[in-house]
Amino acid sequence: MVTPVGAASAADKPYVPTVTGAESGTDERSATINYESFLKLLVAQMKNQDPTEPMDATQQMAQLATFSQVEQTIKTNKNLESLLQRTSLQEANSVIGRTVTSEDGKISGVVTEVTLYNDGIVATLDSGKTLVIGPGVKVSETKASEPET
Repeated sequence: MVTPVGAASAADKPYVPTVTGAESGTDERSATINYESFLKLLVAQMKNQDPTEPMDATQQMAQLATFSQVEQTIKTNKNLESLLQRTSLQEANSVIGRTVTSEDGKISGVVTEVTLYNDGIVATLDSGKTLVIGPGVKVSETKASEPET
């Protein structure tokens, strides 16, 4: 999540994303490994169960249903991540060329470039300073400079 602080300038501590692209796939890989492990254990359990006291079919179906739900949740999360990524790109594009001002008003300028992280957007201003685009940041139309006479 983007820290709602007003800004980070070149003189201040630079913004460092808290989540990398590599880390965002870790949960999915972990859950997939756990799901595969569960299936292996279930098959082993069925092969090695006592024929005089077989596993309760209701419990078995409940376990399968639970892990099926986990798998569907993982797929849903992947789709949500994709949607959020596209929304973030649109948000980043919408601030380029506009004037942004930090919540405390100390940093202001025209956005010349944006860097998109998994947990937020950092705008580079025409002054060279950077500003985290988040709660409290004001975005306004850039006034065209008047021609010199």
